[in-house]
Amino acid sequence: MPKISDKGRQMPASPIRKLVPYADKAKKEGVTVYHLNIGQPDIPTPESMIRAMHELDQVVIEYSHSAGMLSCRRKMCEYYQKHGIKVDPEDIIIGAGASEAILFGVMTCLNPGDEIIIPEPFYANYNGFAMTAGVKVKPIPSSIETGFALPPIEEFEKAITPATKAIMVCNPNNPTGYLYSAEELEVLRQIVKKYDLYLFADEVYREFCYDGSKHHSVMNLEGIEDNVVLFDSVSKRYSACGIRIGAMISRNREVMQTALKFAQARLSPPSLGQIAAEAAMDTPDTYFEGIIAEYLARRNTVVEALSKIEGVICPSPKGAFYVTPRLPIDDSDRYCQWLLEDFRYDNQTVMLAPATGFYATPGAGKKEVRISYVLSVEKLRKAMKCIEMSLKVYPGRTA
Repeated sequence: MPKISDKGRQMPASPIRKLVPYADKAKKEGVTVYHLNIGQPDIPTPESMIRAMHELDQVVIEYSHSAGMLSCRRKMCEYYQKHGIKVDPEDIIIGAGASEAILFGVMTCLNPGDEIIIPEPFYANYNGFAMTAGVKVKPIPSSIETGFALPPIEEFEKAITPATKAIMVCNPNNPTGYLYSAEELEVLRQIVKKYDLYLFADEVYREFCYDGSKHHSVMNLEGIEDNVVLFDSVSKRYSACGIRIGAMISRNREVMQTALKFAQARLSPPSLGQIAAEAAMDTPDTYFEGIIAEYLARRNTVVEALSKIEGVICPSPKGAFYVTPRLPIDDSDRYCQWLLEDFRYDNQTVMLAPATGFYATPGAGKKEVRISYVLSVEKLRKAMKCIEMSLKVYPGRTA
């Protein structure tokens, strides 16, 4: 029998999806499973997106330009202009989700063996993208005691080697919900300029900021315009994860011309998704006002409930719709699987994402889980009760 490739063997499994078989088995047994493992909002997709697909009058669904439909890229430029970001259609390549866009960016800017510095915990799939491109992730730890704030500049400089080519951040952060301040972004600007690195920024949760906090984009950092590569998505913004439309954005024309060759190799992004995405960008701001209020209520429900449980540490995130608490457990992978296999409270249980998959440092995250507060307040209350009761009987509970 032929052997699987080394890269295939080394490719990490998704901490978000790897426990799905256990959840499916529990549901077949009639157990209610609250899915807090994945960032799949239950917020209705804007009617304009659904209507655009229903009213499609094309006889043939054709390929689009490899960079994406010009009309869609122009509409994106209008969206960014509203957020104080000036870009042209030539600065944008539309991808099949931000995932494909990030892969294009990594393969365009880094060679196999090059290093990319990422504060951890970070979005689990960054590990997979790096593995695919043959790039090495150099993690620097953030701390739950600071709410997962940006590590000090000294930590970045200690991690920089001749092989370092880029720094990557997610703002607001997935999995922690931490929102980087203007001062923290200035620290990144200084490092990037001093060492002439690329600065990759995943800003897909831009709209979701709480407690009066404001999002600041890396696209507005002066003096490093050619170093910045932005990744974005309509999936979470408009609760339309399945249309798979994201974007890679940079004012560095050489970067974009090179990335276009990767885009050409996969022909084009999904045409139907682009049609829906273009319609979405006419969504009025009132859409987000109601959603942000809803997510704020959900965040408060989760944070307040977890903070009352003995032994739990739970920061209150300022953005996105994730929180990463520390639990009194021995191993988050074991605990999350146990929840699905062995624990029931009123015939209910919870599916969480073990935080080990959001780190590159071996052994890190064993006492942490990522919770996506994407369900209704009522369901979240029931899910938090399940977690509370589970920690009373979990055989691997620690002090």
